[in-house]
Amino acid sequence: MKYKPYHAPLYEALLHYQESGNRSFHVPGHKNGQAYRGWMNPENRKQHGSSDVMPMAAFLDMMQIDVTEITGTDDLHHPEGVILGAQQLAADCFGAEESFFLVGGSTAGNLAMLLTVCDEPNSIVLVQRNVHKSVIHGLMLAGARAVFLEPHVDPSSGLAVMPSVETVGAAVQAYPEAKGVLVTLPNYYGMGADLTPIADICHAAGMPLLVDEAHGAHYGQHPELPASALSCGADGVVQSTHKMLSAFTMGAMLHIQGPLLNRSLLRQRLAMVQSSSPSYPVMASLDLARRLLHVQGADTFTAGLAAVDAFKRGLAELPRFQLLQPVQALQQEQPAEAEPAAGGNRAADASGRPTAPPAAAMPSAAGYTAQDPFKAVIYDGAGVLSGYGLQQQLEAYGCVPEMSDERYVVLLFSLGSTRSDAEHLLQALERISQANENELRQSLNERPTQAPKKAVHYISTWNNLLDASVKSFSEPISFSLQPISEKDTAEVELEDCAGYRSAEMIIPYPPGIPILYAGERISPATVKRIKLLRDEGARFHGAADGTLRSLKIMKEGEKLS
Repeated sequence: MKYKPYHAPLYEALLHYQESGNRSFHVPGHKNGQAYRGWMNPENRKQHGSSDVMPMAAFLDMMQIDVTEITGTDDLHHPEGVILGAQQLAADCFGAEESFFLVGGSTAGNLAMLLTVCDEPNSIVLVQRNVHKSVIHGLMLAGARAVFLEPHVDPSSGLAVMPSVETVGAAVQAYPEAKGVLVTLPNYYGMGADLTPIADICHAAGMPLLVDEAHGAHYGQHPELPASALSCGADGVVQSTHKMLSAFTMGAMLHIQGPLLNRSLLRQRLAMVQSSSPSYPVMASLDLARRLLHVQGADTFTAGLAAVDAFKRGLAELPRFQLLQPVQALQQEQPAEAEPAAGGNRAADASGRPTAPPAAAMPSAAGYTAQDPFKAVIYDGAGVLSGYGLQQQLEAYGCVPEMSDERYVVLLFSLGSTRSDAEHLLQALERISQANENELRQSLNERPTQAPKKAVHYISTWNNLLDASVKSFSEPISFSLQPISEKDTAEVELEDCAGYRSAEMIIPYPPGIPILYAGERISPATVKRIKLLRDEGARFHGAADGTLRSLKIMKEGEKLS
């Protein structure tokens, strides 16, 4: 059957199942919610001493479409009916040649992409350094070697975006045997740039460009939104449809185009990393999210963008709070704290490969040229409230931000946001500004006698970069599922770790972007960064010593000074 954009084939099939009234002699065991309906009887609850905690009607209604692979509902891992139709409609909507539903979030898509391109042990992949932990897990599962690409750091905000075109080009030239390039765009703050030049470099070398576009499922769907990764030429793109569109949490999609990815192998990998019992409500929500966008087009975002515009106009009347935006002039400058690049010649390492120039030497014109309008990133221009402090005060007024760091608060709007939301947020900011007026006066009075705060002291668990002396790409770092034996490790005080190879992955959290990988050589700059984050109270995953006073290192080999 040829479906039209207004169809939602999978969702419609589930409605048909619900309306059929058929008796269930299959999983799931709740039997369309019947397992709970006896509990809803007041006499039964009284007899068993049940509390007032019971499933609400909406929860029970959802159970009536929580089915499995039976006649009429198709099979995610071998789609021939309504799931196939739903995925084909998704491909048409998002501009892909083929689309796949993901019930494990973008994590499943990242794993599947890496397991597809890394088709032999020790495959080399060029990977943006500040990636989500799911990418690292994919490298481990694949037994791959990663060459990490340092991302461009926006000099105005101090935040990391994606690797520059020059960095990608140099890494592709240094490692022509690489299986592909993987970047993240946009970042958590909605910052990005044009991917087209990077896609051109990859394709000229015969490499696929893989993009973790988890926060950009809406890109390319409205004139005011940045271009999508697919439209820029990416070969494989993962999108969290639940983040910026309207699917249920964990609902995501993987979009494919071009001849550079082995699609037969990709399907096999998807079956490996996804459940054999996928959630039908989650898949149906993907179908509905696509239908909403497919039918309404750009109008889908009219109300949400109006809410953002109302917020920005109101914010302009609260000069204390500033908004993060791309500044073209700043993109042509070096960060104020960056030291001049030492030397101008490119040497070769022991393997004969050219070494990368320092990151500070790289052109930065294309580092940050696009901002997602739905990500309103604000900060206290007076410097009184940190991002963490501003988030706490916003939450006290009933406004829950997406995230914060030491300086910034990310306020996530979407197609579901309203002007009322914007007005409530503005009222909260106005009250916060008034409540902190005395602190602001004190800060302004003291400012002339205080030394200016250097950018190097800006702490962000979302921006785990080191300093301007870091090379634009690393040596290959091996990843494996083989655990590191305790007898081959030792605990060393953090201050004494430089020169050793780490025996653990250190992950400031959220969002789960590793600052150090097991097997990676620990540099003095990394030690300094971890110590700074630790002392600012950042939370870490992966460290055996939760206080981060020490790190586990590998015993083998000598310490490099």
